[in-house]
Amino acid sequence: METLTVIGFAIAFFALIMISVGLHEIGHMVPAKLFGVRVPKYFVGFGPTIWSTTRGETEYGVKWFPLGGYVRLLGMYPPPAAGTPARRTRLAEFADSARAAEWEEITPTDVADNRLFYQKKTWQKLIVMAGGPAMNLLIAFVLLLLVTGLYGVQRPQTTIAFVQPCIITDTTRTECTAADPKSPAALAGLQVGDRVTTFNGVAIDSYAQLSALIRANLDGEARMVVDRAGTTVELTPVHTVINGVADNLDPGRRISAGWLGVSPQFELVKGGPVQVLGDMWTMTQQSVVALVQFPVKVWHVVVGMITGQPRSVYDPISILGASTVAGQVVASDQVGLSEKFVTFASLLASVNLFLALFNFVPLPPLDGGHIAGAIYEGVRRQGAKLFRRRPYGFFDTARLLPIAYAVGALLLISGVALILADIISPVQIF
Repeated sequence: METLTVIGFAIAFFALIMISVGLHEIGHMVPAKLFGVRVPKYFVGFGPTIWSTTRGETEYGVKWFPLGGYVRLLGMYPPPAAGTPARRTRLAEFADSARAAEWEEITPTDVADNRLFYQKKTWQKLIVMAGGPAMNLLIAFVLLLLVTGLYGVQRPQTTIAFVQPCIITDTTRTECTAADPKSPAALAGLQVGDRVTTFNGVAIDSYAQLSALIRANLDGEARMVVDRAGTTVELTPVHTVINGVADNLDPGRRISAGWLGVSPQFELVKGGPVQVLGDMWTMTQQSVVALVQFPVKVWHVVVGMITGQPRSVYDPISILGASTVAGQVVASDQVGLSEKFVTFASLLASVNLFLALFNFVPLPPLDGGHIAGAIYEGVRRQGAKLFRRRPYGFFDTARLLPIAYAVGALLLISGVALILADIISPVQIF
């Protein structure tokens, strides 16, 4: 029964991701149509067509492989600039062949009526290409706002929930022995239930602030004042120690920082848009770090899969892996019913946020590559006006196709590798 629950909710989560992908493409299509761009196709999935229907000038449909989607905007590649030299490089020939294939569908009326994407103003191109990722950001914001506003988020408090009694240097054990030195928290006299009010003279109003001060303190002196059952108590001055702690932006990596030896209480706190935007900013920073490390981490996942190493919860996962994790959460008896659906929604929000940031990467064929091309074209034109030079023509995005194919191949290989890893060695969160 548990296996069926995991599979059922994994499929449901996967379907919601595909809906998010469909909405992403709508984020491109709607402004494109508003600006007059001809949109011949809108599909969810790739490969052979399962079903399609034509409404107006656009064919809408679903394809067999639900691993993405696309909306076709006519006129992505501008015609070659006037005065192009007769001698052509292989790169130029490659670009021209792709351009010729697209222009087989373009009619003189499309050109005359400004129905082509390349003819649009820079700000219109930016809105069209940013519309997809913006839709994913909106989905993430709405989901997190519902979770934060209606249920709440577990947030660390300045009240101490656990005091580590000693410093354990042997990673093979977790229990203290008589030979282990006392932790700074234990030496200072911190107790469970104490609320830290000052650290080295700095008033404390959040655990994030306290944690940052402790980390930055390294092995320096630490003077703390706590509120203990309504009484102000000045603790014994101690020195924090330098220890390996989880990186805030990459929890799977350990860094050297100041360590006190405490854990905070967590409380379920409701909030509004400001809190959600703060959470999304933290998630964005973590996602950017993950994107920078993505190729290396995929390589480590492949090596671990081959050598039989267990997966870390911080490893990158495919859409299949994310769906499996969502199914595990719902099927687990360690999580209450409310927490299950909150975690389900939060995970869907985090996937949408990652999709948005991923698509903003300034490389073709991602949306960010087209955004970068539009910005370059606009800056170049404004520069020509400013310095009274001959106006530049349209930026030839067809010349970026080799980069687009290389990036696409890398993404395909990475995606297949992660799917295999999620089948052979799935991430286990319980």
